[in-house]
Amino acid sequence: MGVRIVYFEAPSGYRALGLWDGRYVLDLSRALGMFFMAEKLPAGGIPFTVMEMIEDGLLSADLVGEVSFFIQEHELSRALLVQQARLLAPIPRPLRIIALGLNYAAHAAEGGRKPPKEPIVFVKASTSVIGPEEPVVVPRGVGRVDHEVELAVIIGKGGRRITRAKAASHIAGYTVLNDVTARDMQRRDMAASNPWFMSKSFDTFAPMGPCITLPDEIEEPCELDLSLRVNGKVRQKSNTRHLIFDVPELIHRLSRLITLEPGDVISTGTPDGISAVQPGDVMEAEVEKIGVLRNPVVAAKPALRAAVPVARGDLGTGR
Repeated sequence: MGVRIVYFEAPSGYRALGLWDGRYVLDLSRALGMFFMAEKLPAGGIPFTVMEMIEDGLLSADLVGEVSFFIQEHELSRALLVQQARLLAPIPRPLRIIALGLNYAAHAAEGGRKPPKEPIVFVKASTSVIGPEEPVVVPRGVGRVDHEVELAVIIGKGGRRITRAKAASHIAGYTVLNDVTARDMQRRDMAASNPWFMSKSFDTFAPMGPCITLPDEIEEPCELDLSLRVNGKVRQKSNTRHLIFDVPELIHRLSRLITLEPGDVISTGTPDGISAVQPGDVMEAEVEKIGVLRNPVVAAKPALRAAVPVARGDLGTGR
């Protein structure tokens, strides 16, 4: 596994960018500061989030490679090692999560539908994002809730009317997204020809991570194995070569109608094998060359009843 970009939190509460090899996290934000100073480069502000790195044009394989070499050359790994780093969602509040429905023919078939001739697009609320190991909270009475493993694409350079040939130059990186869905609610909405927004957007219904893999490791159109396990048992297993609309095509088609912005996340759809999860389950969504996104499922805690104020005349003073 090559080096990946992560957003982490140290036990002290300090949050920053990191380089992650699957085991250890090195403080990339500190390393960038050292690198800029050593190379006498104009640092501006040192980025501490993925969005800052995207906005500053720093999320590139070339720069990350140079900084990684700088760390090795100057033997800085020990000084930059973060003890007990907790990985967070790479982009905790993305500008938009643009998601695709029925983008694998086998998934369309398992729902009794034909493969779409045009992309089926919906949006998930950015507030639904959580990171690795954070619990997916199932509200009481919501009914069936399903997992959906997906390859997610992070837009680095925005644009309109982007051609297939130029789509790759607009990609900042890739991550894993679990498009958790309140299935019963979605089916009711579909039957009434209503949008899917609510059934897809509950708080905690968009686990993302564990990291960002840069585009130099994933060629387009990409062919990546993806799978999802519940309590260690495989429920979904496919490859992104089976996408009906691949990543360049999605970027091209979406940008014909809307302007894509830096930090947009495009979640490319899930393969067949969706199934219900219950509180107590553990989901592990995995995409080749990116990693495993692990999240437990828990039940929502019952809401505390607010105390009802009693009027003075109801106290019964005996008078």
